[in-house]
Amino acid sequence: MIPVALAANDPLDRIGATEAIQARFDAATRQTQVSGKAAPDLCFSFALPEEWRLTEIGLKAVTSDADLSIGLRSAEELRDMPQPDLAIRDAAALQRDYEELLGRPAQSVSLTSEPRATRWSATWIDASLPTASQAMTVETLIVPLSSEWVLELSLSGVKSREAYEALAWRLMARLKVQGRADCRG
Repeated sequence: MIPVALAANDPLDRIGATEAIQARFDAATRQTQVSGKAAPDLCFSFALPEEWRLTEIGLKAVTSDADLSIGLRSAEELRDMPQPDLAIRDAAALQRDYEELLGRPAQSVSLTSEPRATRWSATWIDASLPTASQAMTVETLIVPLSSEWVLELSLSGVKSREAYEALAWRLMARLKVQGRADCRG
């Protein structure tokens, strides 16, 4: 199996989304409640199993190597992309960002539509990569929050593909998007 990983200098670092992210662990439910704000009148929330802590680019599980990078991108930032759909424009921007970072095109790219999200995945194969398979796959769930914002969620460090899919499904099932009346602080 090809590991799902993030590049060392993740293009999502430039977004600085965690400035608008809050995470609170609830010991009674054994869940971390995560909330974020894309704009003053647009926020989102979800719950993750177990305890997760904020990092510079998202969240890190306390009891495993799992990471969740969180990015926000505006339609304004994507206005020059020719694709008709905001999520697909974002996928094209992610592709461009990673190819610029890695200095070469991906050998494999996948774009699939899922309930509430678009899944973008790209794989690079190179003998210099530090994995046994000499491959790196980057995968991001792109969630349209509105006609003006997308949320980028990238899981990495999850032990198996089955655990990865279960966590991604749980995250998406618990994702809520709220307007001005429901956004706090």
